[in-house]
Amino acid sequence: MKNELQNIISGKSQVRHGDAIQAITRYLRRSKSTSDSLKSSKQIKCEEAESIKQYCNQNHFWNTEIDITTFVSSGAEQKVYLHNEFRVFKLNDSIYYLSWEDYFNNLLLNNYFFPDTAYQLVGFYESEDVLYAVVEQAFVKADQVTELENVKNFLNENGFKNTKNNDYYHSDLGIIIEDLHDENVLTFQDNLYFIDTVFYITEQFYR
Repeated sequence: MKNELQNIISGKSQVRHGDAIQAITRYLRRSKSTSDSLKSSKQIKCEEAESIKQYCNQNHFWNTEIDITTFVSSGAEQKVYLHNEFRVFKLNDSIYYLSWEDYFNNLLLNNYFFPDTAYQLVGFYESEDVLYAVVEQAFVKADQVTELENVKNFLNENGFKNTKNNDYYHSDLGIIIEDLHDENVLTFQDNLYFIDTVFYITEQFYR
């Protein structure tokens, strides 16, 4: 599994809705300089944002479909808009990540582990000098409150061990997944749907 995930992150293998995510990631990697290791994460992220804007201009990848009257909710990291009765748009400014590339890796990992709620990157949006990735996702309507013990059991069966609160770590893969509370994991017809995931890759992932 680790080799498969490494190939997905590197762009050598495909994952559901991964084409656009991998394309922008490749563009960012080509844009980076050898001196990036000497820069702060803030500098790197600002330069990545400029590269993303260039990519959007060159590839007509700005999203203009957001209807602000369909606003549903917002959290620290994203704003949610209803697209139709089956899909939602989510605007994410990657605030939880040190780089935009880390955020895109998160999307790829989510799409691998949770294909039922896979993110499709459909463009970027800029408002008040803030850059947002626009992802589309299935709209899940819960029919019961999620029992966090069910989340823990499901993740344990798949190699993720609870580290603290609602955070988990897969020691073999070197992958962290955080913030899996009952608003980020919904239950419908006794099935769990992971609608908001925060994945991080550790150094162990590449060993």
